[in-house]
Amino acid sequence: MSDTITFYTNPMSRGRIVRWMLEELGEPYETVLLDYGTTMKAPEYLAINPMGKVPAIKHGDTVVTEGAAICTYLADMFPDRGLAPPPGDRRRGAYYRWMFFAAGPVEACVTGKSLGLLAPEDKSTMAGYGTFDATINALEQAVSRGEYICGDQFTAADVYVGSQLGWGMMFGTIDKRPAFTEYAGRLQSRPAAIRAREMDDALMPKKEEQTG
Repeated sequence: MSDTITFYTNPMSRGRIVRWMLEELGEPYETVLLDYGTTMKAPEYLAINPMGKVPAIKHGDTVVTEGAAICTYLADMFPDRGLAPPPGDRRRGAYYRWMFFAAGPVEACVTGKSLGLLAPEDKSTMAGYGTFDATINALEQAVSRGEYICGDQFTAADVYVGSQLGWGMMFGTIDKRPAFTEYAGRLQSRPAAIRAREMDDALMPKKEEQTG
């Protein structure tokens, strides 16, 4: 597909996940920077994402929101980049499993911990993540089974899982277990990850802008 990829983001958002994915992809894309509370809530962008949140992409006439969905979509639309196991490959089971485990239970419980809103122990069965410890222990098993989520193949699942882990350890919501630091270290040293990080860091508001 030759349609332009338009990337809607803010450097202080989960858009950093998609930036990394786009850099791994190696396809040209246009970046549209949006600001919280203004352009992100403007009618023009609400027509793209009614939630008024980033990231989002527009690929031709196709709009995709949600970081995990965007990563999965891009890997499937450009299969020659090898960012997902091919159809029929049973490694797709682990690929889907841990991609959406990170987008569901991990995202929910880490955010809940940050806000002090984890499910109480006597109601943990009502939460998709069960308990925080159970979720983080399962994640540790996932990244301990090989170099990457799908064994020796780096995929879009590593972009998403690695981003969640990196942020969690940075902000102290996920412990710096050896398995986590080793896995995240391998990912963060990738050329595409470095490029993406430098690009977004360069777009961050300067300190004087943040303080007024």
